[in-house]
Amino acid sequence: MNRIAALAIFVSVSTVSFSGISYADSLTMNGGPQIEKTLLTYNKPFAVKYLGDYDDNKLESSERGDSETPRSDAGVQHIQQSISANKTLVEKLRNRGVDVKDIVNAEEAADGSVTFLVN
Repeated sequence: MNRIAALAIFVSVSTVSFSGISYADSLTMNGGPQIEKTLLTYNKPFAVKYLGDYDDNKLESSERGDSETPRSDAGVQHIQQSISANKTLVEKLRNRGVDVKDIVNAEEAADGSVTFLVN
């Protein structure tokens, strides 16, 4: 009987642990309101990815069926506003040669790091 109780406890604890991981890996963390909230206080290392022509990239990604859909014009403005509200992040981006008005998207990885997509 003790083995069954121990197994039940182990399964319960494992389920709770994995549910947190699956949430962190979900696409909702890159959804508009969630990533915007993250960017308001983001103060960790980040990566920058240069896209070239964003309009061509939007077309190509939709044709390829990429999981991350490019932001609408309003979505891009919301991302930029969230970044602009975080003065520390703006300064770090500026030091890397990135102007906030050139950022067209931001993607958060499961480890909490962010990649800024720049046009």
